Amino acid sequence: MNGDHRAMSDTTATPTFLELPVDSLETSALTKAQLAEMLFEQIGLNKRESKDMVDAFFDLMSERLIAGDEVKLSGFGNFQMRIKAPRPGRNPRTGELIPIAARRVVTFHASQKLKVQIQDESPSDQVTDIGTPDHIAAP
Repeated sequence: MNGDHRAMSDTTATPTFLELPVDSLETSALTKAQLAEMLFEQIGLNKRESKDMVDAFFDLMSERLIAGDEVKLSGFGNFQMRIKAPRPGRNPRTGELIPIAARRVVTFHASQKLKVQIQDESPSDQVTDIGTPDHIAAP
């Protein structure tokens, strides 16, 4: 642990805690084990407390969703449990109609703040502005 527990950087207004170096990722997915490791390294909890805190967080989220409650994480997004209605399906090999039963699913809707952050972090060289064709005068 580096001993620096400031939540804000000296040069920006963006929180800098719980940063995970990209080169330390074994996969492109962030795992519960990595979250626990970050709590251990950057907050100072011991490894057992870190793991227990991450597990408790996700257990509570799961319990609330199973109970039908919405989980709202300010600045991140909302999770909801929804019931998908039964519908007719089709076997792609045989074309036979197969009923698909109603089921419960979890949906996630990103907050406006997260959407803006994602757009701000997008590589600008991948975004193409097609603009107005040269032969059409701008209004």
